[in-house]
Amino acid sequence: MTDTLLRQAALWVNVLGILSAALVAQRLRRVRPAVAVLCDFLLAAGLVRLAVEPTWTSLAVAAATAAVRTLLTRGLRPASALGSAERPDMERPDMENG
Repeated sequence: MTDTLLRQAALWVNVLGILSAALVAQRLRRVRPAVAVLCDFLLAAGLVRLAVEPTWTSLAVAAATAAVRTLLTRGLRPASALGSAERPDMERPDMENG
């Protein structure tokens, strides 16, 4: 009974994630926040599934989802969010060219 309930909850989290991401994309007309919202919901659904079936495979899937989420959200950050230490092509204002 509990397994079925948790599986259905994971399914609904996936569905709500897809709908939320679509609404964010439509409302903001930008892909970055929509992908971030979708990744968050997919990670949540993976963790709910992990509660249903705590096997090494489901743990690996949850970890892979978290890793992909991290890579995507870091890769989708605008360049202005990066510090000058992470962008060597930018000169620091405190350094004089002399």
